[in-house]
Amino acid sequence: MGVTKSDLFTAQQNQLALWAKALGHPARVAILQYLLKRKTCVCGSLVDELGLAQPTISQHLRELKEAGFISGTVEGTSVCYCIDAKTWAKVQAAFNGVFQKYEPVDGSCC
Repeated sequence: MGVTKSDLFTAQQNQLALWAKALGHPARVAILQYLLKRKTCVCGSLVDELGLAQPTISQHLRELKEAGFISGTVEGTSVCYCIDAKTWAKVQAAFNGVFQKYEPVDGSCC
């Protein structure tokens, strides 16, 4: 059996790619921005806020939850979502680490 492409990269590179993929849709970015703005768990108001169908929002919430960006708790008949603080801090540190490595060149590069 051959090596899978993800085996060619470090665990950190694979994790960054997973997080980037989760951020790769504007609806998921909008969901995260809404949760950040609310600063509390949100139960069911995303349909009204984003104007997307409930099944579509559920799909995006599942992607964000699988990537660890959000956590959900069951309250009665609904699921409430909020930012997962531990993962959020890891994502921020990981991407900051990548961006901080950049040093502008003297202009001799394209």
